[in-house]
Amino acid sequence: MVKHSEPSIDSIFAALADPTRRAIIACLAQGEASVSELAKPHDMSLPAVMKHLTVLGDAGLIVRRKQGRTVTCTLEAGPLEEARGWLDEHLRFWTERLDALGRLLEETTENES
Repeated sequence: MVKHSEPSIDSIFAALADPTRRAIIACLAQGEASVSELAKPHDMSLPAVMKHLTVLGDAGLIVRRKQGRTVTCTLEAGPLEEARGWLDEHLRFWTERLDALGRLLEETTENES
């Protein structure tokens, strides 16, 4: 039996680590597009673009739908929201730490005067 699970945050960030895949995501943010439309701006073979789409699909970032001979891709917002949530948590942590450091430096500077 094959067990299907939700994409991990690691696979989401790994998929977003490549500039070609980020460009595909940016294109799909404008609306659905066929594989050939997504491949057009990139100087690579169609099989290479398909590999990028597979990585994005495995990460849950896109959904592919085949109608006749045309494969259309759409963006899935859920994994991007998950990645944003992870980043927001770490942003909060570092913002608090840097604010505390800033207060400490201000107090130190005032005490030295």
